[in-house]
This record gives sequence, structure tokens and C-alpha cells, in this order.
Amino acid sequence: MSDMIEYILRRLVIGFFVVLAATVLVFGIMQLMPGDPVQLIANPRVSAERIEQLREQWGLNKPVYVQYFYWLSNVLKGNLGTSITTGQSVLTLIKSRLPYTLLLAGSSLILQYIIAIPLGLWAAYRENSRFDNIVVVLTIVIWSMPLFWLGVLLIMFFSLKLKLFPVSGYSGFKSLVLPLATATLHYLASTLRLTRSEVLEVLREKYVVTAYSKGLNNKAVLLKHVLRNALIPVTVMFFLSLPWMLGGSVIIERVFSWPGMGQLLWKAISTQDYPIVQGIVLIIAILTVLSNILGDILTALLDPRIRLEIKGERS
Repeated sequence: MSDMIEYILRRLVIGFFVVLAATVLVFGIMQLMPGDPVQLIANPRVSAERIEQLREQWGLNKPVYVQYFYWLSNVLKGNLGTSITTGQSVLTLIKSRLPYTLLLAGSSLILQYIIAIPLGLWAAYRENSRFDNIVVVLTIVIWSMPLFWLGVLLIMFFSLKLKLFPVSGYSGFKSLVLPLATATLHYLASTLRLTRSEVLEVLREKYVVTAYSKGLNNKAVLLKHVLRNALIPVTVMFFLSLPWMLGGSVIIERVFSWPGMGQLLWKAISTQDYPIVQGIVLIIAILTVLSNILGDILTALLDPRIRLEIKGERS
């Protein structure tokens, strides 16, 4: 147990520097973008003196490294800053949008794994069958579709033609269906391919052949021997997918005008609202690091070989 605790603490320290590096990178990229956030939000008739006063008010006239360390010191105090465009607290803005993004991303993540694991298991077991070929072709087709294009197709068919669901915005459960379907179908393809490939690899292992030679039925072999070992990388991918989906939700939320963090991030980038962009990137980076650590812990619990490697690293 002490080996695992030491491993987790080491990963947390590394994760802290990863988050720090991500914020530095994004801060630098935002500074390199052409234009001035004050001029973007100010009236064209505003004098140059007034614009310079606003730049001084927001600290935009200071060197980049000073701006960054000022922002970082506020973050350590629990303050993500104030939006340049709205004057509202960044933390308040994120809190109001985060539940909608978590609803969309979380529902999609759970739904895709509920569908992908049994389909991937059965497709691998029936390798080269008609069912397997259909699954492989469909995953390639869906994964090849651009995310925004898939969303537009669903809007055109189910909203404009059949008039079954709202085109955009959030007005209840029906408005969740199309964004959820878009996210689930797109990411389902990669999850399904991963599950199928892992199950195929495990099916060729010697211990699976031995289990069949002992007379165990298909159900026992697939559930107790194959699925348990094949789910190790799939489980890790589950936790890694959540921050990816939070970041990737920008496109879906833009297409469906979903009132989540992705829509907020899009507007912040277009207006160069540095505090909002930095705050959202910070949250995604922290979630990514924590998801990695949680995935590693579960992998070690599921696979004794990983625990031996951790013990070997310490010794």
C-alpha cells in the first residue's frame, strides 16, 4: 500500500507541473494572437487615451510574465479573475456553464461505454462474421465524419425535416437528444474499435485457450477471462475521455448553441478574453491530470503486473 501511495504522490507532483506548463503555453498563445481585447470590446469612437486607461485597468499594459504571475497568484487564492468583456467573475461564469457541459459529456461517456463494450466483445468473438464486418465499417464511417458535420446532419433530418427535436439551445430533455447523439456516435466509434481490438488480443492468449480446453462454456470464458483483462485499457480510456470530451464539446456546443463551457470558451477566444480562457484551460488540465492518476490506480488494481512494476520502481 505504501508503494501505491508513494506512486500517487509522485504522479501528483508531476501533474502539478503539467498543469502549470499548460497554463503557461495557453497564456503565451493568447498573447501572440493579433488584436487587442480592449479594442475588440470598446466603441470605435472611444479615444486612444481611454483605451490606454482600460488597458491599464486590466493590467494589459504590463509585461507578459508580470500578467501571468499576477494571474497565477490570484488562482492560488481561489480567484480565477474577472471577465474582460462582461466584468463578471470567471468562477461564477464557469459555475453557471459547467453543469450543462457535465450533463452532455457525462451522459455521452456513460452511454457510449454501455453500448461499445458488449458490441465490441461480440464483434471480436464473431471475428470476420457479417456482424463483425458491419461493426468495423460503421465505426470507420462514423469516426471519419467531422463532428460538426454529423451534428448538422442530425439537425437537418430530425429537427428541420421531422421536427422531433429543437434545433438549438436548452429547453429540457428533448433539446439534449441531438447533442448527446452527436457526441455519443462520434466517440462511440473509437471506444468500440478499442474494445474489439483488445478482446481479439486477449482471445489469442494461451490462458484463454487453456480455459476452453478445460471445458468452460463461452459465457464463462468471455466474462471471467477475456472481458476482465480486455477492459484494463478500456477502463483507462474511460477516465481519460472525460477531459477530452469537455474540451471537444466546444464544437458540439457551438453547433447546437448549447449553454456550456465549450460555448463560453469559443466566445472568450474570439474576444481574447484571457481570464476566461485561462480559467477553463486550468480546469480541463486539472481534470486531465486527475483522470490519468485515477486511471493508473484502477489499472494497478486490475492488473497485478502493474503493481509489481510500481514496487520495482521503488526498490
